[in-house]
This record gives sequence, C-alpha cells and structure tokens, in this order.
Amino acid sequence: MAAAISIQGLTKKYLDVWNKAEITAVDNLTLEVEEGEIFGFLGRNGAGKTTTIKILLGLIFPTEGTATVLGKPLGDIAIKSQVSYLPENPYFYESMSGWDLLDFYGRLFRISEPDRSKRITKCLEDVRLDPKAWRRPIRGYSKGMLQRVGIAQALINDPKVLFLDEPTSGLDPIAHAELREIVANVGKAGKTVFLSSHQLDDVQRVCSRISIIHAGKLRVTGRIDELTAGEKVEIQADGISNGVVAKLKELVGAVEENNNIVRIASTDTDKVSDIIDLIRGAKGRIISIEPHRRTLEEVFVETVMKAGGE
Repeated sequence: MAAAISIQGLTKKYLDVWNKAEITAVDNLTLEVEEGEIFGFLGRNGAGKTTTIKILLGLIFPTEGTATVLGKPLGDIAIKSQVSYLPENPYFYESMSGWDLLDFYGRLFRISEPDRSKRITKCLEDVRLDPKAWRRPIRGYSKGMLQRVGIAQALINDPKVLFLDEPTSGLDPIAHAELREIVANVGKAGKTVFLSSHQLDDVQRVCSRISIIHAGKLRVTGRIDELTAGEKVEIQADGISNGVVAKLKELVGAVEENNNIVRIASTDTDKVSDIIDLIRGAKGRIISIEPHRRTLEEVFVETVMKAGGE
C-alpha cells in the first residue's frame, strides 16, 4: 500500500534565546504512514509530536530532512486542499454558530452552493452534533460540542489525510466514547488519520499501528497487536507471610501488596508452577490465576522509561 505520509531524517532545532542554547525538538525522525490507516503518534508532553505535525502541514520548516504528504513535498500548495488539522486547543469565533463556522471554512476551500450546504449538513450529522445546536452561537457549546464541531470543520473539505491532536481530551465518559467512535468511522471511510493522543486506551481501540517518540527521537514503531503480544500470568493470593513475599520477589521481581493480598505478574509461564507451589507450601490461599495481555499503556511506559535512562 502506498504511503500517505513519508518522513526521512526529519530534524527541527530551535534557538533558546534566554539560555543561548540550541534545542532539538525533533531528532532525525524517519517514519511512514500508509494510506487509509489510523496511525497513533504517541509521546509525553514536549516529545516533539506537535512540532512534527506542524512541519507536515507546512506551518513550520524542518532544519534537516525531508517529508512528503500524499506524494507531495512539504509546503506544496496543491496538497493543502487534501489535508486537514484539528489542534488540541482550537480557537473558533464564538459569535458564529456551528453552521456558520463550517460555512466559513467551506468558503475558504471554495466549495460552492448547493454542494457546500449539503456537505455542512453531512459533516454535522457525521459528528452527531444535536441539530438544535447547529444555529446556536459557539460560545454556548460544551467541550464535547466544540470537539464535534472541530472534527466537522476538519472534514468539510473531504480530506484524504486528517491530523488530529488530542481530539478526545477533557471530555466526559459518554462524549469521550462517542468521539472515539467518530474517529474510528473516519478511518473506516478510507481516510488516513494521523492521531496524536495521550488517551492510550483510545489509541489501542482505533489504531492499527503506532509510534512512540521521546525527546524528539523515534523509539518504537509497529502494529499494536505485535507490540502488546506476549501474555503475562497474574496470580493473586492472600495469607502469605513477609518471608514468602521476599522469596516471591527473588523469583519474579515485582510483587504488589495491598490489604493483605499479594499480586504477582510473571512473564515467564515456566515459573507459574513454582509460584503456586511456594504459596501453597506456605499455607497461602490462591484467589485467582489469570492470563493478561500487555496493554499499550505498559508498552508506552516501558519505552519511555527505557529511553529516559539512555
């Protein structure tokens, strides 16, 4: 499958005028995103995610390296009509209604009537904004409604590639789940979604592949199912003395204790029998034995912690 986004050796450096030092925001980043996939771009605050997105959008320029979006080089004017962007904290004119806002962006893209009105209607329906709010001023919208309008404006030009920066942050659980489903539906429509998010559960649910960036450098790239492969076996038990806990720590490393219940997670299934024998031999009680697949959060934390020690 062709690459919707291709990045080769991308580097962005800034000059810290206060400390008179050079800061590297993105460091020799090489990455490809295939057409039609929802790709998760992960990292801590300050890792270089937003800088990368702004370079790909042509809003800022790299210090070194190259990149293409839909086969066109950075800053290519022809590609502007085929991409869209929803920043983490968008600013909209509060006196406008949701309809007026989309009409404004539709005019910027030179979408003429009656197609513009049809497209506005479809976008607002796709993001499930209550029709009663379509003509109300945005100043009265909730956070969830603003995010819906934000995604709708990102869809108004029927883009091939969407860059979404934290589209579900700060939402209540119901709005959060609905926005996550909306993002998934955008991907099902065949569009490429470049998703930057701290909501790792959302990423694990909607993305097929991810990359993790830390201190400007790419640390991990791969399919989520492959990165989270390898089951652990979690054993919960109680009635165990401190001496037995110490022996368990020698055997498996990390042991979690809470309200007289000991929780052991082992990635080595060959040790499971030894753990069970040790607990039973000490007159402890096995509460549960449960296989547990790694989460994306565990992969993320392990990657960042390892990178932080380099």
